[in-house]
Amino acid sequence: MVTIRPAHQTDVDVVYEFLCDLEDTALNRSAFQLIFEGNLANPMVHYLIAEQDGLPVGFLSCHVQYLLHHTGKVGEIQELYVKPDQRKQRIGHQFIAALGELASREGFTHLEVTTNQKRTETIRFYEREHFSCTHFKLVKSL
Repeated sequence: MVTIRPAHQTDVDVVYEFLCDLEDTALNRSAFQLIFEGNLANPMVHYLIAEQDGLPVGFLSCHVQYLLHHTGKVGEIQELYVKPDQRKQRIGHQFIAALGELASREGFTHLEVTTNQKRTETIRFYEREHFSCTHFKLVKSL
């Protein structure tokens, strides 16, 4: 059985491992830890961990902002990761359901997510979870 819980400072190593895999690169470890710890203390950032049999199998992060054009509180999924050997077990669906409950409790007006266009399976997942493609996101590297 999978349970979803808030992340703790002790999760930093596993979350680092998950996000390095997600991004297919070795992230700067010291910078990662500083950001992770700072965001854990920020009430506008929500980190969730999926556990199966007491072991972490996934991670979701959601950053919250009050946006003028939505005239309300909007949560944006920044990262969602499930270990490859745990996929196709509806863990992603459980993450979205848990985030939906949190969003309802906290009065969000919208949930948003951005994903790379090449991640076609990811896009199909979000569409199955009732996210609609209504915007384009343009990115400029600095």
